[in-house]
Amino acid sequence: MKQVIRRGLKEIIVDEVADPIASNNHVLVRPFYSLISTGTETADIHTDNIVKEVADNPGHLQTVWNVMKKTDPVSTINEVRAKFKDYAVLGYSGAGVIIEKHDSVTDLQIGQRVAYGGEGTGHGETIPVGRNLIARVPDNVSFQEACFTTLGAIAMNSVRLSEIHVGDVVAVIGLGIVGQLVAQLVRCQGGVVIAIDLQKDRVDLAKETGADFGLIASDTTVAEVRALTEGRGADCVIVAAASKSAQPLQQGVSMARDRGRVIMVGACPIEIPRTEMYVKELSFMVSRAYGPGSYDPSYEKKGIDYPISYVRWTENRNMEEFLRLISIGRINVKPLITDEFNLDDAPKAYETIMAEGTKSLACVLRYPANDFEDPLDGYKPKRKIVVNDSEPVSGEIRFALVGAGNLAKWAHLPALKKISGAKLHAVYSNRGAQGKAYAMRFGANYHTSDYNEVLNDKDIDVILISSRHSAHASEAVAALNAGKHVFIEKPMAITIDECQEIYEAVQKSGKRLMVGFNRRFAPYYAEMKQLIKNRTSPIVVSTRMNSPGIEKGWAAEAGQGGVVLGEGCHFVDLMYWLTESEPVSVSAYGFDQHNVAATFKFEDGSIGNFIYTVVGSESSGGEMVEVFSQGVAASTEDFKRIVVKKKDRKGRSKFFADKGYDEQLESFVKSLQSGKETEITAVDGTRATLGCLLMLESARTGKPCEFNLDEILK
Repeated sequence: MKQVIRRGLKEIIVDEVADPIASNNHVLVRPFYSLISTGTETADIHTDNIVKEVADNPGHLQTVWNVMKKTDPVSTINEVRAKFKDYAVLGYSGAGVIIEKHDSVTDLQIGQRVAYGGEGTGHGETIPVGRNLIARVPDNVSFQEACFTTLGAIAMNSVRLSEIHVGDVVAVIGLGIVGQLVAQLVRCQGGVVIAIDLQKDRVDLAKETGADFGLIASDTTVAEVRALTEGRGADCVIVAAASKSAQPLQQGVSMARDRGRVIMVGACPIEIPRTEMYVKELSFMVSRAYGPGSYDPSYEKKGIDYPISYVRWTENRNMEEFLRLISIGRINVKPLITDEFNLDDAPKAYETIMAEGTKSLACVLRYPANDFEDPLDGYKPKRKIVVNDSEPVSGEIRFALVGAGNLAKWAHLPALKKISGAKLHAVYSNRGAQGKAYAMRFGANYHTSDYNEVLNDKDIDVILISSRHSAHASEAVAALNAGKHVFIEKPMAITIDECQEIYEAVQKSGKRLMVGFNRRFAPYYAEMKQLIKNRTSPIVVSTRMNSPGIEKGWAAEAGQGGVVLGEGCHFVDLMYWLTESEPVSVSAYGFDQHNVAATFKFEDGSIGNFIYTVVGSESSGGEMVEVFSQGVAASTEDFKRIVVKKKDRKGRSKFFADKGYDEQLESFVKSLQSGKETEITAVDGTRATLGCLLMLESARTGKPCEFNLDEILK
């Protein structure tokens, strides 16, 4: 399919990418129209050169510096360079018909007319959308009108937060698409609208569509608002402006009455004059996207709705109401449309709306679906896109990447590129733009959105699984059953049943599997093990992982196993590797699922302590490991420092972390070339998963848990 893509920082192109597949709780929509959000989308396009961009945004330098500390200068430079070629999807508001749906979606039908929203949906010929971000379009509403629905829901959420009553005076600052829709919605609510913008034509348009008063923004705007309100000020101010200056918000505070309300729905710095806020006792609130459900993966991705008895207006219900208001003539979006372009002309569309002095407001993209009498005609999904048609080299071990995420980009694929006799052959990802970008960047032959494509490809020897944790087991079993070797990122699986399935598939297929416990290959950890290799008595291992902020990401979701399993499995394996002894029991305590302290006992009498927390400070470092053994004490911190204390003392450090990713993948390739067993097997993956699950169970019950690895894998 064709998709609008930002390549690098500023170039807009239309490129062919693989059509997506409808995943759980999702449908596929064939758009007729989509709307370019002139505020949000253009903010992601950087027209200046890199020097000016960094000068205007000092935070970019900090980002680069943080990446460099975690990796090394060469990797960081390569990553910065890649930013000028990488793909990013633009767009999040459109309308069309449903052409495919997952079996889990039972209340929608193929062929239905719908509006859709959601970050990352983009401007493309086939759009995957979660059930709760789909709204049916009334018969008397055109696709062109319906493509405003997402921005309409954004505007509606800000109006709901404002708690407007009949007769309330509402000043709307910033009359872009959202501001224009806010002004119309305030009128629906019975409010008196004062529409304010720097551009006279936008003020005039707001008055044409129902605003009671219009003001051209200036230094006298506050005084003019007070004059219009008999000196009281506005009951509510909704700031819908997109600005690098805090002035729109500051003016909004000044024009609000005592105990009035200020709602921020635009994008400008939040620099509020405290004294004025205090004296007036103003209420201030930032509107979050389309309403309740925004940024909640359970709602947006899993399709779990909020009960209407408790949450009346969700994202989806705001979308439905906006369409209803268009249907009955209370909202009119047609006057807002200033430009229309065909999908192929999208680069020209962005050039038009970003031109200096432009009068563009709402710019819509028209899709080829409009050219078919039957909306389902002409839909022929293409789920494999060839980017390099080079012939496979004899003897070469060819990999397919599963999951185009950051770890693959930063660690696995750069490591694979360095290994002689190994090559990336394919990239599988349901995110077409990302998949194609990875395929081009790392020299793959093709990218695909269909996992069966790589499973059935006889040229592929290895499946490298770097997807979300919940998918690891099913993807690994399918790959082994298809006769492929598997390199699988940690955790190998998130349940014991899944571990058993993988172990059995390895035994049955005779193929190799290696789990991505990279710490075994990190230089300082390897040195630590060498220091204790001649021990004759038990050791004590102390490990700590401090990960503030990780609980906010997808890895913390229960359906992904949670962060203690997702990261703690590294340390269960590390303790086993250092002690070379099987764990026999674990006792743990925790005050929630993200903060746990545990003690492991091993068969040889060794003891391992593990602390996982998300409540620490980023400045305190991420991980620390200490080993105590027969007069030797050694500690490492964040892969960058080792301190050894024996009779003499020594400490060494390096500025850049070496996490062992290169050595890890090279070890795997060598095992395939030699026919030997891999360094880290399915047994190791099962042990690590079991250790984490028992640790969580012990923390929950307050009782020790015994290991039963032999019983599980018998």
